[in-house]
Amino acid sequence: MSQTLAQALHDFAPELPLAVAYSGGADSTALLLACAERWPGQVVAFHVHHGLQAAADAFEQQCRAFCAQLGVPLRVRHVDARAAQGQSPEDAARNARYASFRLLAQEDGAQPAIKSIAIAQQADDQVETLLLALSRGAGLAGLSAMPAQWQRDGLRYYRPLLGVPGVELREWLRTRGVDWIEDPTNRDERYTRNRIRARLLPALAEAFPQFRDTFARSAAHAAEAQRLLDEVAAEDLARIGRPPQIALLQQLTRARQGNALRHWLRRDHGAAAVPTQAQLQELLDQLAACRTRGHRIHLKVGAGFVERQGAVLAWYNP
Repeated sequence: MSQTLAQALHDFAPELPLAVAYSGGADSTALLLACAERWPGQVVAFHVHHGLQAAADAFEQQCRAFCAQLGVPLRVRHVDARAAQGQSPEDAARNARYASFRLLAQEDGAQPAIKSIAIAQQADDQVETLLLALSRGAGLAGLSAMPAQWQRDGLRYYRPLLGVPGVELREWLRTRGVDWIEDPTNRDERYTRNRIRARLLPALAEAFPQFRDTFARSAAHAAEAQRLLDEVAAEDLARIGRPPQIALLQQLTRARQGNALRHWLRRDHGAAAVPTQAQLQELLDQLAACRTRGHRIHLKVGAGFVERQGAVLAWYNP
């Protein structure tokens, strides 16, 4: 086991019992093996059958065989993860997975209840996420890439392998004589993430051998700056109200207005209300012009609209 992997596992201290999201790929196989050996009898595997490719049944059977070999219980959920109109395949699959994890954690009424789920995304995945964010002109939230831990649906999620390159995980599995599934869709360069993995990462490794570490530091700096902006926004919203009072919002600088509005929309109304940069700038322009009682504000923001309702701004999704 490499020093990097050993340190990552040493630092991983979840609340037990622990579930490991297990696809059968190299990364999740390494994570499941390491966790099962560290906490025998306190680990369960969650496998989501997405129903997206003919090989999915074989993936499930291999996962069952490996879990039986480890003596780890396996919980499987079959879903239809096909994308709806206007939805990306990646978003559809991600949403299906998290919904499945929530339901799998509630299965059987086992006690103590599962509150921790480990996901095997590793250093290359983190770099790909950061490069995707850069390609889209993302702000600090996007440039923060993937957090090492977070909460969702009452569960605590962990990514303990974010500092470990994928090649080290595969080398460790080879030394242990453990096989894994190679998903053929991971080589499909119609997907942007796969093109990054196949073309950009080798070039970065040649030009900047330490790019995984330096990119991770940049993502950490962005995450720290975003936390500071969130604190400022929370303080401003505590003073101007939720929904925000227009007169009090206008007393802030334009930058703080935008920060407060973005925070209010995301926190109170969710991802559907997150504005594009163009939408936010138009809203700020309208806010600056709103100096009379009769000034009307009604703008497309996210999937809904922001409008003036008397002395405050409101968002709704018709």
